[in-house]
This record gives sequence, C-alpha cells and structure tokens, in this order.
Amino acid sequence: MTDKATIVVHSGDMDKLYSALIISTGALSMGMEASLYFTFWGLERLVKGKLEKGPLSKMHLLGLGKWMVRRRMKAANVASLERLLQDFKELGGKIIACEMTMEIMGIRREDLREDLIDEYGAVGAYIQEARESNITLFI
Repeated sequence: MTDKATIVVHSGDMDKLYSALIISTGALSMGMEASLYFTFWGLERLVKGKLEKGPLSKMHLLGLGKWMVRRRMKAANVASLERLLQDFKELGGKIIACEMTMEIMGIRREDLREDLIDEYGAVGAYIQEARESNITLFI
C-alpha cells in the first residue's frame, strides 16, 4: 500500500466535484499520489463543454442556488473547477474514465476531455487503484 488517495467521482453535482478535487489536490500537495475514477454522472462532467453544466446539488433551486454559491466563491477567491482540474493534473494526479459508463451512457472517447484523462478502464482499474491506496472515498 502506498501513500495514496483514490476517489470515485460518481456525482456530477458541482459541490461534489469541488469536494473531490479539493481533497485530491490537497493529498497531492502533501506528497501523496491521487487518482480520480470518474463514473456515471461524474464522467458526464468530463465531456467537452460540460464541466460547469451540472447542478449545484440539493440547493440548486432552479439555478438560483448555483448562481449564489458561485458568487460567494468568487468573492472568496475560490478557484474554478477548470483551474482545480488543471492544478490536479499539474501536481501529478491521475484521472480514470469508466469504460462501462461510457458504453451505458453512449459517451465516446472523442466526446471526452482527452487532455485530462490518463486511462480508460472498467471496475478492475478502480480496484487496482483502491488496493494500492490507504485512503478511498466515494463522492
């Protein structure tokens, strides 16, 4: 087992994406390895042009909640999802796209942000990452 964090990114909700990226980037900045396994609605956020398109979560309120949270985040100088993803990659983070989800949801490789994805894999790819990790999370 290595000093590593592996996170399943199942949700495409904005607040959950922020949580996954902040935790994993924090792990990387502390000298750990980190990998994100994007599946189902989380994987939809890696489709070209859809990173910022997901709902906020329970407080979406027909878009008003997301607008309010974005405004408060901007005032607090919180990085965008795009910036967090770039930081994650620059620090050596690994992104795995779930092939089963791609098949089920009709997502093709060319639909995805290939600049972010390191590997395409099924559940075995996640299990291998988790097996080597001392922190595993499901977000």
